[in-house]
Amino acid sequence: MPDYLDDLRLAHVLADAADAATTARFKALDLKVETKPDMTPVSEADKAAEELIRGQLQRARPRDAVLGEEYGIEGTGPRRWVVDPIDGTKNYVRGVPVWATLISLMEAGEGGYQPVVGVVSAPALGRRWWAAKGHGAFTGRNLTSATRIHASRVGKLADASFAYSSLSGWEEQGRLDGFLELTRQVWRTRAYGDFWPYMMVAEGSVDLCAEPELSLWDMAANAIIVTEAGGTFTGLDGRPGPHSGNAAASNGLLHDELLGYLGGRH
Repeated sequence: MPDYLDDLRLAHVLADAADAATTARFKALDLKVETKPDMTPVSEADKAAEELIRGQLQRARPRDAVLGEEYGIEGTGPRRWVVDPIDGTKNYVRGVPVWATLISLMEAGEGGYQPVVGVVSAPALGRRWWAAKGHGAFTGRNLTSATRIHASRVGKLADASFAYSSLSGWEEQGRLDGFLELTRQVWRTRAYGDFWPYMMVAEGSVDLCAEPELSLWDMAANAIIVTEAGGTFTGLDGRPGPHSGNAAASNGLLHDELLGYLGGRH
């Protein structure tokens, strides 16, 4: 099995470049922000960061495909880099420091493309998380200054911390009743949103998180980090990986119960 460590090192280089671009424009008074057709915001920093990443990948991995939130898919083949230049753009444009660049390498295999490398870099928080298939998950400043992370061992919903993004998405998808019932069963709920709750699941500080509607670039890096930390990442339908258009992540011990409430099985 490939060790993917060269790809992980490259992902860190890409994240470093993106961090420099995004932090330079964070809280800039003249930051340009547009509204996309789906009514979500995109800033000049989103575009600049993705352009930087694509340019470096073209030089370093010219045979690999690239899928990004702002510029779509380019190239074909068994290896595909998936990029969200700024996950949490709404936070970014309002000066809230909870945003990150998400970079993943996915490789074709049984069941389609699966993430094998992931880096989540949140420079305004001073945090970075990463994983490569078969090598575990880590947090730290860089590859030489890192701490391995593990999902929690909490085994009862009554002792569990559950994170989510907002109520409206669950209501729009007709899942609000199950969502609310889950919140009544757990010890604690917090609406952290975006990449952060998945990283907290990987670190063991949160036990469950879920979102009702996501794109591949929102999930690919999170998925490999959670699973390499010993957690479980699926869609609300239970399908492993970032392929269902929504996400459920847990420490693994509570995953069936999470899906029971949010996937309509309860």
